Amino acid sequence: MEMFLGEKSALEETIVQTLIQKHLKITTAESCTGGLLAGRLLDIAGASEVYEEGYITYSDASKAKLLGVKKETLEKYSAVSEKTAEEMVRGAAKAANADAALATTGIAGPGGGTEEKPVGLIYVSAYLKGDVLVKECRFHGTRAQNRALAVTEALRLMEIMLDKKEEKKGETKHADSTNKRN
Repeated sequence: MEMFLGEKSALEETIVQTLIQKHLKITTAESCTGGLLAGRLLDIAGASEVYEEGYITYSDASKAKLLGVKKETLEKYSAVSEKTAEEMVRGAAKAANADAALATTGIAGPGGGTEEKPVGLIYVSAYLKGDVLVKECRFHGTRAQNRALAVTEALRLMEIMLDKKEEKKGETKHADSTNKRN
């Protein structure tokens, strides 16, 4: 886990500083990471200039109530799905009136997994001014490791979105879904 510590502050620092420079606000919507993502951003001095509020939506009911995730989405795809991750990140941005958002949903472990949706299956998503990027991750660590890795992957998605050139607004992109770290 030590290798993540050096990268950790640099990644958040880059994101927060870029958001400050671009005068953008960010929010978070977290299920399996339960506030770790917001915490990583808020560890950076100056984060209060870009972060006003976030959401921990552990239950399906809270995802629907606070983020507007559709009941049909939760019934058809479950909370652990690409579609739910997309609706969470869009809903968070809308609810917080933010330009950017990050979301996580998945099964951190050690229990709760199935053959179809195993422990370590986590979806992360990033929103920036109408565009969404969603990534499926499959981690094989402890609960704490899976949660920490999901946060890092979500932050990487935001870094990608902030770095990329202007593209069509409102589309959903799919990141490489072959992440299989131990």
